[in-house]
Amino acid sequence: MSDALTLPVLPLDDAVVLPGMVIPVRLDQPDTRAAVDAAVAAATDPSSPDTDSTDSSAADPAAADLAATGPSATGTAGSGSDAGIEPERRVLVVPRLDGSYGSVGTVAVIEQIGRLPDGHEAAVVRGERRARIGSGVSGPGAALWVAAEPVAESEPTGRTRELAAEYKALVVGILQQRGAWQVVDSVQQTTDPSTLADLAGWASWLDVAVKAELLAETDVTARLEKLLERTKEHLAEQEVSEKISNDVREGMERQQREFLLRQQLAAIRKELGEDDPDGADDDYRAKVEAADLPDGVRKAALAEVGKLERASDQSPESGWIRTWLDTVLDIPWTTTTEDSTDLAEARRILDADHAGLDDVKERLIEFLAVRARRDRLGTGTIGGRGSGAVLSLVGPPGVGKTSLGESVARALGRKFVRVALGGVRDEAEIRGHRRTYVGALPGRIVRAIRESGSMNPVVLLDEIDKVGSDFRGDPTAALLEVLDPAQNHTFRDHYLDVDLDLSNVLFLATANDFSAVPGPLADRMEIVSLDGYTEQEKVAIARDHLLPRQIEKAGLEPGDVEFTDVALSMIAAEYTREAGVRQLERGLAKVLRKVAVQLDTGTDTGTETGTDGDTAQRPVHVDANTLVAYLGRPKFTPETAERTSVPGVATGLAVTGAGGDVLFIEATAMDGDPGLQITGQLGEVMTESVSIALSYLRSKGLAGDLASRKLHVHVPAGAVPKDGPSAGVTMTTALASLASGRPVRSSVGMTGEVTLQGKVLPIGGVKQKLLAAHRAGLTDVIIPKRNEPDLDEVPESVRAELRVHPVADVADALEIALEPVEQHAA
Repeated sequence: MSDALTLPVLPLDDAVVLPGMVIPVRLDQPDTRAAVDAAVAAATDPSSPDTDSTDSSAADPAAADLAATGPSATGTAGSGSDAGIEPERRVLVVPRLDGSYGSVGTVAVIEQIGRLPDGHEAAVVRGERRARIGSGVSGPGAALWVAAEPVAESEPTGRTRELAAEYKALVVGILQQRGAWQVVDSVQQTTDPSTLADLAGWASWLDVAVKAELLAETDVTARLEKLLERTKEHLAEQEVSEKISNDVREGMERQQREFLLRQQLAAIRKELGEDDPDGADDDYRAKVEAADLPDGVRKAALAEVGKLERASDQSPESGWIRTWLDTVLDIPWTTTTEDSTDLAEARRILDADHAGLDDVKERLIEFLAVRARRDRLGTGTIGGRGSGAVLSLVGPPGVGKTSLGESVARALGRKFVRVALGGVRDEAEIRGHRRTYVGALPGRIVRAIRESGSMNPVVLLDEIDKVGSDFRGDPTAALLEVLDPAQNHTFRDHYLDVDLDLSNVLFLATANDFSAVPGPLADRMEIVSLDGYTEQEKVAIARDHLLPRQIEKAGLEPGDVEFTDVALSMIAAEYTREAGVRQLERGLAKVLRKVAVQLDTGTDTGTETGTDGDTAQRPVHVDANTLVAYLGRPKFTPETAERTSVPGVATGLAVTGAGGDVLFIEATAMDGDPGLQITGQLGEVMTESVSIALSYLRSKGLAGDLASRKLHVHVPAGAVPKDGPSAGVTMTTALASLASGRPVRSSVGMTGEVTLQGKVLPIGGVKQKLLAAHRAGLTDVIIPKRNEPDLDEVPESVRAELRVHPVADVADALEIALEPVEQHAA
């Protein structure tokens, strides 16, 4: 090719020279010095390099490597001038990144050779134009000579000029932000797009690799597109960086300004002898000295005030101390409420708030009476220690345990605070966090005292049986000190770290399953059982409490709807069968919602919609006939007669987490290998009861042919785990019925544990089981003889409708439970 150049290669490892750039190049590397020396020699000896010599790329590995990066030269360069470009002192400046040469370099003129201000020898080179590297050629000196093909610049298009204008605006904006006004003028005067793009060689925000890409890009339009992309990325990064820097600077300046102003304000007030009227100085020493604190607490608070005065306002410790002092000053250390000693008024409040539960109310009145007498005699506290037991209200959901706690507080005239313990697994929830932790808080007991505003509130520990434990500790262990009257006068919260007297606090606890409460904690509490309501009590509760509340929630007036007692009784007995009244309240709410729609739309239950905007007649009458239209057909109908109509099925009584319930036990025999199969997800104790019952019947000759047949005993509701010894009588009765072919009487329910000798042992939950039998429509109940004293706890209205049969031997239970022989034969 006629326009090819033969030039020594000047490699640069840390810089890229674009056309138009003038930079100094230090001559401290052998290859850079060799290139400059070769260019100087070529300028002084016009016959060099020897263009006729053999291509030296084969002998020089570096030349071969360089030539491999670009297309091979198609001709040999002459030694004279080429296209008007004089060869004197010219080099081909090539970027060398990670040891690899670029494919395009810059033809540059060595303007001057001298020394830099630091004494190092250097050459000043000026880039002229791009050249594509070809094959290696021979030349004088130790430099690497190559054939280079100059790159012709394409004519700019409209797209090129648009990109150039946009890029120029961005660059000018950056330079103006930096105050480089002289450079701004130079950039604005540049009109050629290629020249403008090559000015990026001076851009400090572009690294060497990007500049090498710009040198290798021979198309001006593509070069400008890359520059625009990189420049916009730089501007975005710069904007974020400046915002962060400004935020940090402003924060530091604000803190310094506030510190100086506070110091100046304090000095001015000190000179004027004035106190801070708004408490802006946070004079905690004066607050602590003015507060009515116990001696130990005052001493600890003043010690913390001393630390605060010595600490800097910017220190994190000062914030922790202020929060601690605020907490201590918020606790009502010496504030108490006066207890009411009018027991008649207390009973009236309990009766007004709760229907039924007479035994529970009686125990609460006894509790209040003893506390009142001890307070009058001055023995309420002995040596700072409280008196009286901690009552635990135990019963199924919806029987009014939490609301009873509120009633006790009203009866005493005390503040009431509820502490929900369900799901608590962190000991620090009870005893507080150490102040060294970030976000430390006092425990729930201290927060309850602070919330109540007195040192003798009624604190209800709700759902105490739902407390768990994990790697963070055991909250029930922390409650041991809280609920022990002999210890809680010096309760120490980890956050406060001072003694807190809880001896005057009246603690009440609630639980569904008291067996889930750990033994040491249960030992500190007295159980008061709430076993559920009778049907009459539910009707009274619905009439006096639930119905007025739900009428208000439904947006109705008391005169809009009228319920009959029969309707309320049906909702309680046939639509909801529970120990409490929550489902009963939901049933009432469902009826009232439909009544509200009926009143607004002018429709009658079971009739077509009214016309002309007429409204339904008030009041809406809800009785047994209309109840089906509101709630559908009854969900709970007597099923005992149907279930026990065949031999082998007996009705047992059990206690679950939701109260008492009836439990059907089914037994059947079939041909096959003798054996026993038990299903229904029964626990070990109930499984053993089946074996005991079968062994007893076989020992007494009552098993018939059961020993030679395959037996299957099943307890329905198989998805629910069941266990307990009280199913022994029911298991024996079911198997005896199967062996004799005599069905079990449909009116009989039974409970009791059986031994191998047939003795019936006592069990628990008699009251709940009798209430369940009454709800299920049973009329005869078999209980262990030794459980007779428990009948005194059963409401008289329930006992009047049940025939209770106490038995000591399971044979007596079989005589009562099984149909007579002659009747069965008939």
